[in-house]
Amino acid sequence: MDEAALAAFLEVEALPAAFRETFETVCRPLAARAQTLRDEGRRTVLLGICGAQGSGKSTIAAATCRLLAGQGASAVTLSLDDFYLSGEARRRLAREVHPLFATRGPPGTHDVSLAASVLDRLQAAGEVALPSFDKAADEPRPAAERRTVAAPADVVLLEGWCVGARPQDPAALVTPVNALEAEEDADGVWRTCVNTALAGPYQSLFARLQAVVFLAAPSFEVVAGWRAEQEAKLRARTGAGMAPGEIGRFVAHYERLTRWMLAEMPGRVALTVRLGEDRAPRLEG
Repeated sequence: MDEAALAAFLEVEALPAAFRETFETVCRPLAARAQTLRDEGRRTVLLGICGAQGSGKSTIAAATCRLLAGQGASAVTLSLDDFYLSGEARRRLAREVHPLFATRGPPGTHDVSLAASVLDRLQAAGEVALPSFDKAADEPRPAAERRTVAAPADVVLLEGWCVGARPQDPAALVTPVNALEAEEDADGVWRTCVNTALAGPYQSLFARLQAVVFLAAPSFEVVAGWRAEQEAKLRARTGAGMAPGEIGRFVAHYERLTRWMLAEMPGRVALTVRLGEDRAPRLEG
């Protein structure tokens, strides 16, 4: 992506000029990693981008995709969010397993088999329809609204808040991490089911990835503010979205695994990007 293309991307995405630092520090190394893997003979390179809500995953994925396209590679971005279960499926989990599964986000609320199938189909010849989730409606979009791409893709970027995460030791689940767990999951059923899901189907999905970049927030405490920014943009664009008073409880569903990833993930993934409160990046590894 040359200077003119980058400037156009910043304008279309309404990004500050400061994103140029993120582009140079994160997007270029990620694209270079993809090219190295392609040079090693991989037909399709599968890369993961992980980070808390509001950390910039989707923007980084989109910019990296454009950069790769400019280098002659066919690149596709996917979001783990687009594989959320329908509202009815989550309500069924809420009735049959635990009420907290009504809220999308934690492991157990995604159609992991569908995500794995899409990744596999993007590595074979043909046309692939990409699922999409409407967060304003809190439902998957109809099949007729799905974007179709040609496969095999040279590079696939899968971004999501828990992409590449590993489960905790069961002993770590005993003590609640916040009021939500203490008051609404006092017996630990929900967090145990989340951990079990992460240890099972999600690991099979993540094992398909050749490398993961982790966007590490400075602390969990900034996540609610970042999420509030996302919701404000969603309300401005669609008229829907969570009210400020709802965000704290929503983010609490993510707290345990977010804190665990911040402690466990750096050092074992291909790239760790330490973010400031303003999301300014610093690359590690």
